[in-house]
Amino acid sequence: MSGVSPARRREVIDALRRGTVPYNGLDLFAVGLDRFETAIDAELDTVAGGGAVFKAVRGEYGSGKTFFARWLAERAKRRGFATAEIQISETETPLHRLETVYRRLVERLSTAAQPPSALRDIIDGWFYTLEEDVLAERALTDADELASAVEELMERRLAQVARTTPAFAAALRAYRRALLSGDHELAEGLIAWIGGQPNVAANVKRAAGVKGDLDHFGALGFLQGLLTVLRDSGHGGLLVVLDEIETLQRVRSDVREKGLNALRQLLDEVDGGRFPGLYLMITGTPPFFDGTQGIQRLAPLAQRLATDFADPRFDNPRAVQIRLTGFDLGKLAELGRVIRDLYADGAHKRVAQVVDDAYVTDLAVAVTGGLGGKVGIAPRLFLRKLVEQVLDRVDQFEDFDPRRHYTLTISTGELSEIERNAAGSADDVELDL
Repeated sequence: MSGVSPARRREVIDALRRGTVPYNGLDLFAVGLDRFETAIDAELDTVAGGGAVFKAVRGEYGSGKTFFARWLAERAKRRGFATAEIQISETETPLHRLETVYRRLVERLSTAAQPPSALRDIIDGWFYTLEEDVLAERALTDADELASAVEELMERRLAQVARTTPAFAAALRAYRRALLSGDHELAEGLIAWIGGQPNVAANVKRAAGVKGDLDHFGALGFLQGLLTVLRDSGHGGLLVVLDEIETLQRVRSDVREKGLNALRQLLDEVDGGRFPGLYLMITGTPPFFDGTQGIQRLAPLAQRLATDFADPRFDNPRAVQIRLTGFDLGKLAELGRVIRDLYADGAHKRVAQVVDDAYVTDLAVAVTGGLGGKVGIAPRLFLRKLVEQVLDRVDQFEDFDPRRHYTLTISTGELSEIERNAAGSADDVELDL
């Protein structure tokens, strides 16, 4: 992997050492996802061409749903998309409160060039694009004439949004005027309001001629406006991931029904063409898709997401619902070899020699055994042990040999709840390699 930059390699290795999924560089070790690439890229092309796509991803805990979502986000960003990953939860981000979902979307909005939250950079870039479009049509030297022409063009571009959500256009208009007058405090307040933040000062909303806070229905209009801004400023589209949507199964029945209805509403709007440039993806466990406490409670939703699954070899990656089958020992060992090679490219030459393929396979087997033989939930812990306990030590200490000096120990304190249940009740599990 000699073509990987040191900074990119370090970001990936550091995240694995912490036991977390890296936010970037996932293509470097996306083992087993190549079967989705063609279909995913075609769907991204559809969205970039003005269409909209909905995708449901199912998989057991540990099957790699979060990894898949971030892998998809990387591919989308390389095509000029903006992306946002939102964790659905009963308290922080309940699905039935779309105004909260929109606010989290804006807080996590990022592009290849801008980290979260990229809203202000995106809007400023849009105004710059409008200015360039105006100047391309006619030469204007007077600042007031240019400002007026840009505002006129903005109104035309937002005409469809303004018919249903006039507050979005009004806030953008007021934001631009605040920038031109040098009132940065007002501009910050207006960006916060456009981003769905509550408790924005009354004088800020008064300057834009708007009232109150964003509500459930207004959130859909604001999303439509954001998509317009992204499209006009040259972005391919917007990828929104609603992760861990299975939490709906654990809430009160009335809240669950509202959440499922909100999801159905989103699908209706996507199918109805309201959100050109949107790629909406949800992730959940099989019980959410198949069980009585999930989408099966709402027949129209269940019908839309219905997909037949049989032999995994013939799963259709173009289907509205796709599944992640997780790891077997062969894939886990392959993943370990990929990470070993990535690490070795910027480390002491003995890393590749000492941590050979046989040792990587032995470690994969040992970690899986310590987790009750459940390969699907082993990747996080396996990669953490490989990087932190083996590769780091081989790189730093010339006389360290993992076969002689390292015994795998798995303590309950380092495990997630799912991993802990798999490992059993022992406080520590020691396994010789």
